[in-house]
Amino acid sequence: VQLQASGGGLVQAGGSLRLSCAASGRTFSNYVMGWFRQAPGKEREFVAASSPYGNTYYADSVKGRFTISRDNTKNTVYLQMNSLKPEDTATYHCARASYYTERADEYGYWGQGTLVTVSS
Repeated sequence: VQLQASGGGLVQAGGSLRLSCAASGRTFSNYVMGWFRQAPGKEREFVAASSPYGNTYYADSVKGRFTISRDNTKNTVYLQMNSLKPEDTATYHCARASYYTERADEYGYWGQGTLVTVSS
């Protein structure tokens, strides 16, 4: 399984970005897809997840600003990020798990990450 994240970049505070994560394989729809982020000097933290049943989950820090969605026909999960803040600056990683969890160590497959920088 390969996960390829894209869509990061430099944006001003208050702006928006949409991240994409394309997955290889034919069973994408069976898995939980998650987004995590890691800022320099900090631990990787859960951002959002999408279950095969249409449930979505968010960290409190992004609730109301970020939206996770998935297109099972394209094997792709998205993260729409609005009202971005400087503290959202991090490398964002997509990952796959067999069940819903917010623990990074329970995701078995990871993408390479895409850098999001929010300037003040």
